[in-house]
Amino acid sequence: MRRRGILAALPWIGPSLVLIAAIVAFPACYMVWTSTRDLSAYGQDRGSAGLANYRTLFGISELGSVLVHTVVWVVGVVLLTLVLSAALAQFLNKDFPGRTAVRMAILVPWAASVVMTTTIFYYMLDPDVGIANRFLVDIGLLDRGYGFTKQPTPAFLVAMGVAVFVSVPFTTYTILAGLQSIPAEIDEAGRVDGAGPWQRYRYLTLPQLRPAIAVATIINIINVFNSLPILQVITGSIAGFSADTTTTLTFKLIRQNQQIDTAAAMSVLNFALIVVIIAIYVRLVRPTREVDR
Repeated sequence: MRRRGILAALPWIGPSLVLIAAIVAFPACYMVWTSTRDLSAYGQDRGSAGLANYRTLFGISELGSVLVHTVVWVVGVVLLTLVLSAALAQFLNKDFPGRTAVRMAILVPWAASVVMTTTIFYYMLDPDVGIANRFLVDIGLLDRGYGFTKQPTPAFLVAMGVAVFVSVPFTTYTILAGLQSIPAEIDEAGRVDGAGPWQRYRYLTLPQLRPAIAVATIINIINVFNSLPILQVITGSIAGFSADTTTTLTFKLIRQNQQIDTAAAMSVLNFALIVVIIAIYVRLVRPTREVDR
């Protein structure tokens, strides 16, 4: 009976399975296969390389620090985005004059080109011509322009700030949608029972937001982990791998070092890392778990 049920459903789910195989399974398998090939700087396949590309990858002395940068980048950006977005969504859920205009304004960083937004921040912080640096000098906080984007650690922190700035709109609207789906009676019941604002949010609102927060978190993890434009604009000119994540390392292996096969191995490692991160998150948070009422 079970087999007959599967066969009966196959015509309906078949197109979806074919689509998944075409855009997910095949590219992933091809990526793994490519990582075991000996590729020239122009992509010519010169035969099997076995695990040589992985040995070359793990032989990069800065790989450990790059992995640490990646963890700090993903966790820092996603966590800050969630905290700011949750507060902003709570504010936008209130009824106040001009709320529609404020909601529309929140969308601007999301609607604008990421490269354009990042480039604006890059030139604002330029030590010679940047308006932000000029302002800090004029008010006496700095004696002269500081190279925020010229040194690894400050540049990395600036990139994190830009990533949070462009991630907040989507996350805010996702959490706002979750807030608007919560019945008003739940908060009212908390008021009647004498619960304060924080208690109502912590024990009544937040559990109801678990699915919305989970969706926002997973999408942000994927976007931030694979984010290249922001880091490339802000830290791309810094020599070495002192301000790189695994994604920008992959780009540099291809663009600067022309190590396509090693970059393919790095792509496989990237894919494995993001699957593990999301699996751990889903396991710990359990977003589909029923909310106690």
